[in-house]
Amino acid sequence: MSTHSGDVSNNDSSIRIIDSCSSVTELEDIDFSRLPRPRNLNIERQGSYDEKSLTETQLGFSPHPPSRAENFFRALEHFDCIFSPTKRSEFTTPRSPFGQGPHPMVAEAWDSLRRTLVHFRGQPVGTIAALDNSDEKLNYDQVFVRDFVPSALAFLMNREPEIVKNFLLKTLRLQSWEKKIDRFQLGEGVMPASFKVLHDPVRNTETLIADFGESAIGRVAPIDSGFWWIILLRAYTKSTGDTSLSELPECQKGMRLILSLCLSEGFDTFPTLLCADGCSMIDRRMGVYGYPIEIQALFFMALRCALLLLKHDAEGKEFVERIVKRLHALSYHMRNYFWLDLKQLNDIYRYKTEEYSHTAVNKFNVMPDSLPEWVFDFMPVSGGYFLGNVGPSNMDFRWFCLGNCIAILSSLATPEQATKIMELIESRWHELVGEMPLKVCYPAIEGHEWRIVTGCDPKNTRWSYHNGGSWPVLLWLLTAACIKTGRPQLARRAIEVAEQRLSKDGWPEYYDGKLGRFIGKQARKYQTWSIAGYLVAKMMLEDPSHLGMISLEEDKQLKPVLKRSASF
Repeated sequence: MSTHSGDVSNNDSSIRIIDSCSSVTELEDIDFSRLPRPRNLNIERQGSYDEKSLTETQLGFSPHPPSRAENFFRALEHFDCIFSPTKRSEFTTPRSPFGQGPHPMVAEAWDSLRRTLVHFRGQPVGTIAALDNSDEKLNYDQVFVRDFVPSALAFLMNREPEIVKNFLLKTLRLQSWEKKIDRFQLGEGVMPASFKVLHDPVRNTETLIADFGESAIGRVAPIDSGFWWIILLRAYTKSTGDTSLSELPECQKGMRLILSLCLSEGFDTFPTLLCADGCSMIDRRMGVYGYPIEIQALFFMALRCALLLLKHDAEGKEFVERIVKRLHALSYHMRNYFWLDLKQLNDIYRYKTEEYSHTAVNKFNVMPDSLPEWVFDFMPVSGGYFLGNVGPSNMDFRWFCLGNCIAILSSLATPEQATKIMELIESRWHELVGEMPLKVCYPAIEGHEWRIVTGCDPKNTRWSYHNGGSWPVLLWLLTAACIKTGRPQLARRAIEVAEQRLSKDGWPEYYDGKLGRFIGKQARKYQTWSIAGYLVAKMMLEDPSHLGMISLEEDKQLKPVLKRSASF
């Protein structure tokens, strides 16, 4: 999860504080009386969970043949509809294999999740990062945007959407705050990394404090927060069938502000986003600066979600056009230059260097000698994955779980690529899943490379934390990717591995070791997104129709001819 190592000072002048006893103008949230009556979406099953293509969004409906994974979903046709906003899922408490009644781990997980709820003015607005009883809570007592996502999905699947709605509106309100680090003002669209509620029992007031990166390790703003916010808004809309929230002028403006930050023109020659180290889940120095796969995949998914949510008014139409252009360029770039399989690995091995022309094959001037030895044995014959990072004379060959799973769910990966990613996971099960799912990245860096890349970070030693640690929260992403690619048995296998220890160990934040055998040396117990990730994985496996709120089908208009240059 987030490093959660930067404490927030109440005296920090760079953080704006809103007190519940302040003026009405200052405290006024979005006027709920302006909310139109919820309007249900006309959701129809079309084999799988099909979203509008770019052509549909702009010009009208464009039918296309079913995807490969739809064969799996044909078994789900007994459901009346994808989501029913009027009743809770029948699979909220999966049955125990040992008899009737709820699975004991599920009941325990729900109880723990509900104890993490944070309230502001009587309304639940999120979940804290961990039920941490230690003296050094650091910032684990805050509501983190990225950490809340699996909690939000669990509540949506359980037909409890109000907390998700409150969270979306509250973080939207925080977005409008003035954001300064020292004397520098951040972009208007930046979403907070986290927020907390301070209670004053003497004055009987509640105060919100937000962190936009000014209190984080390295003082880096969270690029992923805005993307997760858009993705979660679409999940809420898809799950409830209620479009009134996303159609609020405040929500429309919030999306446009986020998009303005990442669609702005500059010196970039690539459609990918240039990022600093520590701007996402891996929020410490880990050599992911440049164009990390996690941010690019989230960027792609957020763009596609925004395309479905933006109104086609004067302001919205302009952004739709910009999104369409960026999606075409981004999908081509990622599917060509970030993709690695056995054939492409062999091509890189034989690269020529110092090519100077628009027909160059080695466009980034990558030196073949920079290929790590481990990747030749790691790459299976039929597998593949998106590289960790690609930039000038740089390819990070590490496998990153979140980026590759989001690539599948957003359909950044073509069906063929998605199949190869899953085949790699299955072929390298021992390395990537081991005794506790799932490696955040593989392999770990160590020795001299670790000293140079991490700056001798004692928390990111080899096979620990972000450096090859095993994170139970990733179970929900793996499960979703497995279901989408028609491999539910693989998800079930991973869940069974987690169930052997996760509850007994106290729901740790992460595990250490090559196989994930040891509870992380600095891992917090009762980590909220470890709990919520398990619940989401379990509910999706029992009721795969839940996948629709977090998955987008392939857009045929984005399907490229996979060629790296005219010289191929």
